[in-house]
Amino acid sequence: MKSFATLFSLYLQNRTSRRNLSLLLRFAVVLALMVTVYSTIFHYLMLAEGKESSWITGVYWSLTVMSTLGFGDITFDGDLGRAFSIVVLLSGLLFLLVLLPFTLIELFYEPWVKAQAEARVPRYLPEDTKNHVVLTRYGRIGRALIERLKQYNYPYVVIVQELAEALRLYDEGITVIVGELDDPTVYERIRVHQAALVTATQSDTVNTGIAFAVREISKTVPILASADSQTSVEVLKIAGCTRVLEFSDMMGQALARRTRGGDTLAHVVGELDNVLIAEAVASETDLIGRTLREDQFRTKSGVTVVGVWERGRFELAQAETVVGPSTVLVVAGSKEQMVKFDKLYHRELTGPGPVVIIGGGRVGQAVARALESRRIDYRIVEQKEQLARDSDHYVVGDAASAETLERAGIEAAPAVVITTHDDDINTYLTIHCRRVNPSIQIICRANLGRSVPTMHRAGCDFAVSYASMGASTFFNLLNRSDMLMVAEGVNVFTVAVPKSLENKTVGNSALRSDTGCSIVAIYANGETMINPPPDYSLPAGGELVLIGTVEGENKFLALHANR
Repeated sequence: MKSFATLFSLYLQNRTSRRNLSLLLRFAVVLALMVTVYSTIFHYLMLAEGKESSWITGVYWSLTVMSTLGFGDITFDGDLGRAFSIVVLLSGLLFLLVLLPFTLIELFYEPWVKAQAEARVPRYLPEDTKNHVVLTRYGRIGRALIERLKQYNYPYVVIVQELAEALRLYDEGITVIVGELDDPTVYERIRVHQAALVTATQSDTVNTGIAFAVREISKTVPILASADSQTSVEVLKIAGCTRVLEFSDMMGQALARRTRGGDTLAHVVGELDNVLIAEAVASETDLIGRTLREDQFRTKSGVTVVGVWERGRFELAQAETVVGPSTVLVVAGSKEQMVKFDKLYHRELTGPGPVVIIGGGRVGQAVARALESRRIDYRIVEQKEQLARDSDHYVVGDAASAETLERAGIEAAPAVVITTHDDDINTYLTIHCRRVNPSIQIICRANLGRSVPTMHRAGCDFAVSYASMGASTFFNLLNRSDMLMVAEGVNVFTVAVPKSLENKTVGNSALRSDTGCSIVAIYANGETMINPPPDYSLPAGGELVLIGTVEGENKFLALHANR
């Protein structure tokens, strides 16, 4: 509970509060003058009627009449005195019963309540706060990032400009600070010079102000900013941002990466030291209908299939896992092994039609650029004619219309990528496209992580969450070299070989069956063994590179930490 002195100090920090307090004091002075004048007149009117009264009696009478208490123990006998009583009574009605309550509420009570509310929200972080993440916006990406930071016990703070919003988040258990985003003193109070990272996810112009404010306090803290356009990238870097991310472009690449065909099969999604993690769409390849044991990926190319995506659900790879038309393989290996994998298993797109992209906004255009770089033809369905850039690749019309989709060539298209910014619309279009072409591959953009399961139930083959993608990107850039977040809930992480596993072989470690994690690589004696064979012995003092879900990682730590 804040002390009265603290609350009063906060109250006086506000310029308006100081002005209100000054007005309240003036009001009190005017009231005192009125009582003094009325008491003096009362005293002499009483003398005129031949009655003696003290000055205290005059003050007492003035206040009882002005406040309409009217005890009646002191009265005038003459008309002049009674007329004076009426004047005092009416002025008291106006001054004490009307003006005073409103004055107290507006000039003192409301600001005081606001000061109490402000006192609930911390104004600064403790001096020993360090390695924390500073968020400048609590939006969809911010919420997803905070969830990941909590999973790994990273401290964080969110700067909120509006007090009401800060109070709401504070009551929800979010660590917040009230302050202006372009005020250097705010970043000084949150110890930004000791922070691990600052994320700027406001508009491009606001992000510029954030960068300048942070750089006044710290020249070295990493600032990761989002940008809405390529033009803003250089501006934000000049302002002081360490790295600028175009999430629309990144989302487009993520969606395009999961479409069928092109010049490569395996698309790298992350790298931890020399270990590459890639995704490979099995559709349109000879892998469909066969088990992982039959395909012998490790023997033929050296890569290991560590997991598979099936309609948004990640599962660790098993020898008897059957590859289906909607399967996305998650493979691990070196750069050379990935090249060999592509040469062995890649097939050019056999579908006669172009990929259909629904939505010609920034994400849709990014998908188009990514497909074009892979030599895949496309058609963009866009409702707004002004966004249609050329007639060869654009079809103007409503994607909810079967006639528009037919003009775009959906019946012969190998895939459709739905990129609108409305999750409900994307779910609807998923059902609609599946009805028009039951065999088409459907890839969706989801703005919220909770929309992903709904889209898969609607028939989407793969959905990418904008919020999760942004949060994962920020988390992976947290100057952390021992973990890589591949996708929502799926991590590649590095741990020391536990004593309980020293000198055991990979096959006898039972890591996959006990924890759900799979060994991707082993570091020992300055060398890296990527995809170690089952008879490889786990060395004492070495490090394991594992892939698994968050639950799998927690199981591993519970079983083998400090053992």
